Amino acid sequence: MVLNWLDYAVIAGYVLALTAFGTYFARFQRSSKDYFLTGHSVPWWAICFTIVATETSTITFIGVPAAAYTGNMAFLQLPLGYVIGRVIVSALFLPAYFRGDLMTSYQLLEWRFGPAVRSAGAAIFLFTRSLADGIRLFTTALVIAVVTGIPVPWTVVLLGTAMIVYTMYGGSAAVIWTDVVQMFVYLAGALIIFFALLNAIDGGWGAVVAAGSAAGKFDVFDFSLDFTKIYTFWAGLIGGVALTLATHGTDQFLVQRLLSAPSARDAGRGLILSGVLVLLQFGLFLAIGVMLFTYYQQVAAPVLGRPDEILPRFVINTLPSGVAGFIVAAIVAAALSPSINAMAATTVNDFYLRYVNETADEQTIMRVSYRATLGWGIVQLIVALGCQWMDRSVLDAGLSILSLTAGPVLGAFLVGFATTRVSAGAMLGGMGVGLAALIYIWTATPVAWTWYAFIGSSVTALAALALSLVMPAPLRKAQA
Repeated sequence: MVLNWLDYAVIAGYVLALTAFGTYFARFQRSSKDYFLTGHSVPWWAICFTIVATETSTITFIGVPAAAYTGNMAFLQLPLGYVIGRVIVSALFLPAYFRGDLMTSYQLLEWRFGPAVRSAGAAIFLFTRSLADGIRLFTTALVIAVVTGIPVPWTVVLLGTAMIVYTMYGGSAAVIWTDVVQMFVYLAGALIIFFALLNAIDGGWGAVVAAGSAAGKFDVFDFSLDFTKIYTFWAGLIGGVALTLATHGTDQFLVQRLLSAPSARDAGRGLILSGVLVLLQFGLFLAIGVMLFTYYQQVAAPVLGRPDEILPRFVINTLPSGVAGFIVAAIVAAALSPSINAMAATTVNDFYLRYVNETADEQTIMRVSYRATLGWGIVQLIVALGCQWMDRSVLDAGLSILSLTAGPVLGAFLVGFATTRVSAGAMLGGMGVGLAALIYIWTATPVAWTWYAFIGSSVTALAALALSLVMPAPLRKAQA
């Protein structure tokens, strides 16, 4: 089966409606605070939903079922650490963010260490997000290409253009409220696939349990202390906590959503509940992977170019017209939670206003903000186009990039919270050592990416503390 005009109409209608809905928020953008933080007006439940949608990309939608289809449910060990990490972020990071009138998370680093460390953290964020979200956009284009036959480059450009248009004009409010809508769209799509598989499998859920149990698909916990395995209990607990502290506690992409809440309490409520919902939805996606495994034991499996294609192949080969189009729209929904507004916020507040034009008026700031949003959108388009030659799992690629550079920034935040003895120079040195250690580990060792954030933050913190012992006191005071 291939998609027909009804499916294409559903997909096109969804993308157009999403773009129109996002640009609707342009009328509320009266200042840069509105543009980047929605005037602190987002209720806690919307904070929860936007965080869930932000964490759930096409990488999740097709990559997690593929992980269970080819392996088991070991991935579920990772979100266990996510939940614990959120509690720590709510208790440690959020009160500090809401004590000041912050526009970006990296302003906190300047208060503690000075502008150089702030700029380093912000630059790492911009580099990391460009790569990770470029992969995210490519993944969506890959799915669309599989089910429609439209070449990946054209799909990247079409989806990227829609993302840029509604984000550039609608600002953070557009991103957050489209996230809320899209969470329900992609969860509806996942449930449709779940029940379609349940109906298609001879023997129903009993057959899924039997086939999955026999093949070890329901295995979750691996208590081995093997640093080369991506998903173990210890990697999930320790690595998952560290990654969450980095992404939800220091990364502007998610911190910006938290800062859009009226208070630290509202942000914390939404953040912690989002961890529970993410855990449940990962369980759903993994169950779909086991169901796909069972189904393709009963019928001939399609020829795959890569494991990530298994879910979209099922959609186009088995689901009726209209429904298949809705599922593709749901996959698009999981992808279009853009980071380019957060990247623009960092560009404007951490670089433009800090080094270029400290006295810029609101009109100038808004003009620069629009241009920065457009610019970073184009960068992500270029990255996505380059991902066509990537030969590894999109799930592991996207998450490993986030983990690789998250550690040094997290280390700086943790040192800043823990002690006032470390100078700016020592902190920059520590971040350099942490990043160098991670690059070595990434290129020369088989250590799994789930450990990167923990190792990077630990090495950064220890190196900064050690360097602070030999840094002259006057230099430390001048840069602190």
